[in-house]
Amino acid sequence: MVNGTDVIPGGEWLTLPDVAERTGVRITVVKRWLQERELVAVRRGPNNALMVPADFVTDEGPVPALKGTLSVLADGGFSDAEIIDWLHRPDDTLIGGSAIASLREGSKTEVRRRAQEIAF
Repeated sequence: MVNGTDVIPGGEWLTLPDVAERTGVRITVVKRWLQERELVAVRRGPNNALMVPADFVTDEGPVPALKGTLSVLADGGFSDAEIIDWLHRPDDTLIGGSAIASLREGSKTEVRRRAQEIAF
């Protein structure tokens, strides 16, 4: 099974302190985003640190359309690593070439439709 870390190059991951710095919030807010499933993270690297894909975050916080898509996939039984993999899997039929790129471009309806199809 995929571990969710193979689909994203090393430099495109953020530790929780990196997310806090990028968004200008305290680390406690970043942890709340994880608890409330606005973001997902996996453990990786030599320190086994929790890390978030960089493209899940804007300067203002989590990508707004991400939360609903995360919910659909998690409700369908996807692990956080599988969610990360699915969102980054190349798909030329989506705007931007992947589900996360499409969400960042504002095309959440099509991404959620596809997420529902595979999750249920």
